[in-house]
Amino acid sequence: MYTSLRLEQAIHKLYNAFHNDELHPECCQQCAVGNILDNKDAWKHLSDRHGSLQLNYVGLVNQNFGRTFNGYSPIELLQIEARFLKGCGYSLPLHHKGIKPKNPKDKAVLFDGLCETVAFLCALDGVDNVMDYSKLFEVDNNQPRYQLQELFA
Repeated sequence: MYTSLRLEQAIHKLYNAFHNDELHPECCQQCAVGNILDNKDAWKHLSDRHGSLQLNYVGLVNQNFGRTFNGYSPIELLQIEARFLKGCGYSLPLHHKGIKPKNPKDKAVLFDGLCETVAFLCALDGVDNVMDYSKLFEVDNNQPRYQLQELFA
């Protein structure tokens, strides 16, 4: 399966952040987008609130000029972050009175957020969700429909 360079790099960075305990939904440098953008937080200036899908003036200027950050446009970055936060159990945009997980660094919470994020990243690039393992369990006449080699080739 063909994947874009931006998708491969994003998944690689998120994978490393997850396994190195460097993923935190409430930190602009360690959230999904923060990790995709090499732990920089300049992206937070594209919107007025963390988790918002609304570009502010700076975000609109960058969007309208076609600016990308590690391959992603400003609106895509906001969408990626929103998917991650919602997947982790947050209400959006983030607010101190909003709904949030009891332990945002819990691996199960982060995994749920990453599942949503990776599914969205794949959809942006028009490829099958790399985390969809449902084909592993499809059967025809009580026999596996696909062989592992077919799925991971």
